[in-house]
Amino acid sequence: MGPPEEYARLRRECPLVRVRMPMDASAWYVTRHADVRALLADPRLTRPTINDWPTRPDEDAGRGPALTTMAELDGPRHTALRQALAPMFSARAVRNRLPRLRELAEQLLESFHQGGRPGDLVAGFTAPFPLLVMCDLVGIPYEPRHRFLPVLEEALSAMVSAQEGKRVTELLRAYVAEKIEHKSRLPADDVLSLLIQQCAAGALTHEDVTAFGLSVLTAGFGISGIFLANSVHTLLNWGGQYERLRDHRSLLPSAVEEFLRYMPVMNGVVVLQANEDLSLYGQTIRKGEAVLPVIAAANRDESVFTDAERFDVGRSDNPHLAFGRGIHNCVGSHLARAKLTVALKALLDCFPHLRIAEGHQPTWDDTSLTKSPLTLPVTW
Repeated sequence: MGPPEEYARLRRECPLVRVRMPMDASAWYVTRHADVRALLADPRLTRPTINDWPTRPDEDAGRGPALTTMAELDGPRHTALRQALAPMFSARAVRNRLPRLRELAEQLLESFHQGGRPGDLVAGFTAPFPLLVMCDLVGIPYEPRHRFLPVLEEALSAMVSAQEGKRVTELLRAYVAEKIEHKSRLPADDVLSLLIQQCAAGALTHEDVTAFGLSVLTAGFGISGIFLANSVHTLLNWGGQYERLRDHRSLLPSAVEEFLRYMPVMNGVVVLQANEDLSLYGQTIRKGEAVLPVIAAANRDESVFTDAERFDVGRSDNPHLAFGRGIHNCVGSHLARAKLTVALKALLDCFPHLRIAEGHQPTWDDTSLTKSPLTLPVTW
């Protein structure tokens, strides 16, 4: 869990380096904060789908629809979808939902408490809470989650072949299409229903709504749960930080930003593709080549963050890049911060003496890119 130690050496000695990827493709690896910050907002770079990069001319036939989320949308379609979503994910809209988020958190923690000690906080809280929040907001049912969660886990893992990308894409798109069809027949007061209405009015296309649904599955469900589990694990393993936050609640906003800086959202990297030649550190990045701005490395840059390797819930100056930058900065950033804030506050209120259970250790899947605990045994 956390960024590889080699990032520090790369920032010092090789801030731009050509690397070979597991899927037998080369790319430019970028690790300094200033460079990553600039590249994330550079209009000469766009994000290809997992189906389109790396290019495999011999596998183009029968590739099928792409796994296009909001991150890969560009131009007028991306603008229209962001404009449609803006009121629903605004700071004001998220503030209005805080009581509901707190209710969901308390319900889960009450059930978790009744299960007795020690308890697995991943199964009891960090995995279901972000999922419940997004299901509640978006309008995707929570109960059949076991149908799409295994597919989602595969989508968040390394896919090294076009065939694997195509298979996972088809499964996720089929699930989203089913939800859109259901909401078209039985609309409700949720985000998906509102987007479908705008689609019917001609403001959005069916593919735009699909892109939102895929974004919710990958970022809203999967990555949020991974990040919450890693955050709680980090808080409990840095001596005294849980107690400090418990006793000084005014630190909660800075703690949330520190989690976003310190914990990579994923250990993977953002893949961008050059639309034209560009230069960096005297090197020429050619049109069509991939550029990997590593947010996890940028967020540990010693030239920007004092004592960057230390986790500090009271850190005040924190220009992290967790939500990206430019036109593709995360549209759900307000909601992501709210979920993390509510989850932490509920844990601190309900379990003031929470700690890793003695004689028990978290379990991990070291083959997964996500590097998140599969179990987090705790007591109180």
